[in-house]
Amino acid sequence: MFAELLQYLLSGLTIGAIYALAGLGFSIVYNASHVINFAQGEFIMIGGMASATLTASGVPLPLAILIGCGGAMLVGVLVAKFAVERARNASTVTLIIITIGASIFLRGVAELVWGKDFKRLDAFSGETPIQFLGASMQPQSLWVVGTAALLIVAIALFFNRTLTGKAMLATSHNRLAAQLVGIDVKRVVLASFALSAALGAIGGAVVAPITFSYTEMGIMLGLKGFTAAVLGGLGHGPGAVAGGLIVGVAEALGAGYISSAYKDAVAFVIILAVLLFLPNGLFGKRGTERV
Repeated sequence: MFAELLQYLLSGLTIGAIYALAGLGFSIVYNASHVINFAQGEFIMIGGMASATLTASGVPLPLAILIGCGGAMLVGVLVAKFAVERARNASTVTLIIITIGASIFLRGVAELVWGKDFKRLDAFSGETPIQFLGASMQPQSLWVVGTAALLIVAIALFFNRTLTGKAMLATSHNRLAAQLVGIDVKRVVLASFALSAALGAIGGAVVAPITFSYTEMGIMLGLKGFTAAVLGGLGHGPGAVAGGLIVGVAEALGAGYISSAYKDAVAFVIILAVLLFLPNGLFGKRGTERV
C-alpha cells in the first residue's frame, strides 16, 4: 500500500510541476495586466511541438528547446501587442474572450504548421525506470521536477534582484503609481507575456517525452494551470506553484484510487470548490493585493 501511494504521489508531483509553471504564467500576466490569459496552454504546446519537430530534423535538443522557447515568447508578445493591448480598456469578460480567441487561433495555426499527428520527443536521459522505496519513476520525471524547480527559483530571483522584475512588481501593485515614476507599463505587459510564454514553452518541452506533443495538448494543461492559479490565489506566484502541485497530486490520487476516467474531472471539482468556499484561493487575501 505504501509503495502504491508513493507511486501516485511521484506521478502527481511530476505533472503537478507542469501545472505549477502554467499557473505561475497565469499569475505573472494577471499581475501585470489584470488579464486572465487563456492562451497560456498554447505556449506549452508550442514549446513541446517545436522541440519535438526540430529534434526529429536533427537539431540538437538544447538548441531545439531554445528555439521553441524563443518562438513561444515571440507569439506571447504578439498576442499582448495586437490582441490584449488594443482592448486595454475593455471589460474583463471581453479580455477573457479575446484570449480564448487567441488560443483557438494559435491551435489552428499549429495544425496548419504541424498537422494533427502526435510528435514524439525522446527522453533526455534514457527510459530505464528508477526504483525508489518500491515505487518507480521515469528519469524524465526528474527532469520535469528539477526544471520546474530551477525555473521557479529563477523567477523569484528575477523579481527580487533585477530592475525589470521590480518594475513588473511595481506595476502589479499600482499601475498608475508605476507610470508616475517613469515605468513603461506597456513594455512591462509585453515582458510579462514573454516571460509566461517562456515558462510554458520550457514546461512543454520537458514534459513532451512523457505525454507526447500534439496541437491540442495545451487545452487541458492550460485549464489545469488556471485551476492551480485560482486555487493558490490568482496573482499569488507561490500560491500558483503550491496550487499546481496540489492539483497534480489530487489528480493522480483520484485516478489511482477512484478511476482514471475521472482524472480530468478532479481539477474542475477543485476549481468549483474553491470558487464556492475560497473565492480568493488558499493564499489570496484581497483582490487588490499581489505577490
